[in-house]
Order: sequence, then C-alpha cells, then structure tokens
Amino acid sequence: MKQPSIYFLKFTPLLVLIIMACGRFNDQSQNEKPPNVIFVFPDQYRNSSLGIWSQSAYGEHLQGKGDPVNTPALDKLASESVLFNNALSNFPLCSPYRAMLISGMYPHVNGVAANCRKDRDASLRSDIKGMTDVFSENGYDVSYFGKIHWLKNDPLFDEKGTYKGTTEPPGGHYINRYDTYVPPGPDRHSIDYFYQVIKDVHFDPLVYSNDPLLIDGKTDGEQYKPGRFNAEIESEAIIKYLEVTHEQRDPDKPFFMMWSLNPPHNPWTEESTKMEYFGQYTEDGKVNLDHLLTHDNADHTVGHYAPYYFANVSAVDHYIGLVLDKLEELELDDNTIIVFSSDHGEMLGSHGLEGKLVPEMESLNIPFLIRWGDRLKHRVEDRIVNVPDVMPTLLGLAGLEDKIPDGVQGTNFSALIRDTESNQKKPEAALIMGYTYRGVYTGKYTFVVEEKKGEIDNIFCYDNEKDPFQLNKIKPEELGKKKERELKTHLARLLKETQDSWVSKGIGSNYLKY
Repeated sequence: MKQPSIYFLKFTPLLVLIIMACGRFNDQSQNEKPPNVIFVFPDQYRNSSLGIWSQSAYGEHLQGKGDPVNTPALDKLASESVLFNNALSNFPLCSPYRAMLISGMYPHVNGVAANCRKDRDASLRSDIKGMTDVFSENGYDVSYFGKIHWLKNDPLFDEKGTYKGTTEPPGGHYINRYDTYVPPGPDRHSIDYFYQVIKDVHFDPLVYSNDPLLIDGKTDGEQYKPGRFNAEIESEAIIKYLEVTHEQRDPDKPFFMMWSLNPPHNPWTEESTKMEYFGQYTEDGKVNLDHLLTHDNADHTVGHYAPYYFANVSAVDHYIGLVLDKLEELELDDNTIIVFSSDHGEMLGSHGLEGKLVPEMESLNIPFLIRWGDRLKHRVEDRIVNVPDVMPTLLGLAGLEDKIPDGVQGTNFSALIRDTESNQKKPEAALIMGYTYRGVYTGKYTFVVEEKKGEIDNIFCYDNEKDPFQLNKIKPEELGKKKERELKTHLARLLKETQDSWVSKGIGSNYLKY
C-alpha cells in the first residue's frame, strides 16, 4: 500500500481548519436573515420637491433648482441613503409606471401603454410573474397599501360598490373612472395583505381590504368609506401591520411592502389638502408665488396651486415619518431596505403646464433613494434609473438575483448600489415616451421625436447642462451630424430592444432606420 506523502501529512491539519472555516462561513451566510423591503411611492411627487436638494451640499447635483419644501423625515432618510439624481419615469403616467414597476418590462410588453380607464383595454398581464410574485414565492409576506391602478376598469360592481365579478345585474356598475378594485386571483399578483385605496379625492377615498378589522367588519370586495385623509389611514394600517396587532403577517418571515400614497396628486384644492401644512407656504397668510415657484420656466398663472401641492408634499412627509419612526422603535430599520420614489413628476406651471406626460424634466425626473441600515454608503449617484430596473435591482439586493424572471427587460444594478467601486457599466441613454412621442435622455441631452397620425411631426433636443430649465428647444442638426446620429441610434436601439409599438407600426422608420 502506498504511504501518504510527508507533505500531505504536514498540511492536513491546515486543510481541515480551512474546510471548517469555510463551513462556518457558509452556515453564517445561510443563517443571515433576509432583509425586509419597503417601497414607498407617492403619486405625482417630483424630484425637486425632495427638500434635501435645496441644501447647499446637494443642490449642485440636481438639474434646475430644489423647491422650497419642508420634508424633514424624507431629508433625513435621503441623508442616510444612496440618493439618485437621474431617476426617470420612462412613461410619466400612473398606470404605465406601475405596470413597469411590477413587471420589470416596458409598456408594449406588459400590457399597459395607457392609463387604465373605463373606456380602455390597458391592463397588466395576469400571466406575468411580477415583483410581488417573486418575493412571495421566496418566503416573503407581501403587502400592498394605497393606490394600485394597473387593472382594466370594468363595470363589475353593484350600486353600493360591492364587487360582483360580472356585468350582469346586480353587477354592471363602475366605482371610479380610473382606478378600480383588484379582486383575489392572478391580477393581485400574490399580495397576501391587501389594503387598496381608490379615488383622487384625498378626504373621501374608497377602501377595499382583506382585513375586516380595518374596514368596519366588511369582507374583501365590499366598499368602505372612512371619510378621512388617505395617507393618514394608510399609515395607521401600516403601523398596525408592522406591530402585528392581529396576525397580519408572520413575524418570523421577511416582508415585502409596497405603499402608494395618492397625494400630492391633484386635486389641488382646500377640500383635498391637509391644510395644517398650508400655512408654512404663505407669508403672513398670503401666497407669494415668486418665492414658491423657483424654476425659471414656471408660469405663475398656471402654477397658482403650488401652496396646495407643497402642503400635501409635507403631509406625505409627515405620515412617512411616522412609519419610519415605528420601524426604528420596533428595531426593524437595520435590516429593512427602504426605497422612496414616485410614479412621475409634476410640471407645476413649468412651460405653462400642469400635470405630467410630457418629456420635460419636471414631468420625467422622480425621487429615487435606497437605505439599508449601515450596509449602504450614503452618496449621490448619477446612474440613470429606468423604472423596469427597479424590480431586478431589489431582487438582487435581497439576494434573489437568480430568481429574476427571464422576461424582465430591466437591469439589476444592485452591485453598483452595494459597491461604489463597482465596474458595472452605466446606461448611456434611457427611453422616454408618451402617447405621441418617443425620445432618449442621456443626462446631458434630451432628444424627442413627436408623431402625428403615424408620421413624424417634430424633432427637438434640450441641452440640459447649458439650459437646465429647458427654455430653448434645439434642432438636432444644430448639435452636429455626429451627435444627432448618436442620439438617433440610441433611440432606435431602445425602441427595438423594448419591443415598442413604433417599431411594429413603422413610425419614424425613415428617420430612425430601425
């Protein structure tokens, strides 16, 4: 029998130690508790209304100027987060954003290329494995609070607003023109705990929930009208959920929570504003729009509603702050990934417009920040963030990168968030779109192609560095043939990659050369 070599005998103890150490390391990794994840996104909250951008250390990172808002809770959160200054709502409208967020796919793949409304067929595909589905399949309790707005609106209710699931009597009634109740089943996408709040009237919301204790004993599908400020009742429900007051979740499991607040979405009236936050945006009771509208492109006549908008921004900050405080009190904050963002911005009088759905930055640029205890280093990050990137990135941060569905079109950039030295390539351009335009945003340039009846109607650019308020539209040829060709190439590539309807319909093909 061959004898073991002297070198083998000499190093065997060392090998045993290494193997034991590796075993302990693997056990430690396997026993590490998965993070909770909370994704908070108020409706129509523009990036410049995050108060931290008005602080001297941060203002240089924002295109334009910060709004004169009071948002102490969000400012503190931002100061402890990876704070992105180039996050975009690729299709700045409620339903397309939500569908991209849940699916990780662009509108012409996920089924929502328009706002869901009772006269439209737009609806998030039931067969898509969404972000909530993946978290649920991997051991998470999944909850949703607030506005959903990703489902086709059909007349499936009785006169009292109770869901019947049929257009036949007593069904046949709508509850709202836009958002509608999402019943149990595939369209709810594996949400375990459900607290849906409907209607753009902040003190008269319609609530549907599978928790009867929060809706006066009603069942899932029966309408409840609390007659209170929507963000307030949502924060109360979330705090009870975190406290586990009546078995809403399993405290031994991680949770994935989505919270979609309706404010500061319009209406911007006294009746829909939390008025205790209004006074701080006046001077001795009088509104001074010169002080409130800081963007050089703002029309004061159009943006007259600024104090109402900002008041609800501050109200949103307050209620988010209550939830953040509760996380800390319950010692859940250290291992909870918290994301704050929005579905799109708000023009607030810029370019003489109110609302969204246009390719200007007030509409496109949204907050995006991520905090995870002391695991992430605070910094301002200039990577362009696309909405479909969010799903794979959160799954990556939670250690579920191998569970990202094959059909996802977004990019997992969790390595960049974790490591400032990451060599992951940043996108050179992002696709932007609306009903009648397509374009790209590169940081320095915004390039837009508009169509009318299937033909190109107008093409223009903004130089965002020289002209941060986008006061001057530039003809692309003024940038030079090389730059125009580069922007056209980016747009054509992104339209093909995302399977956009412009490609299948041949819109702009003579110019973009698909």
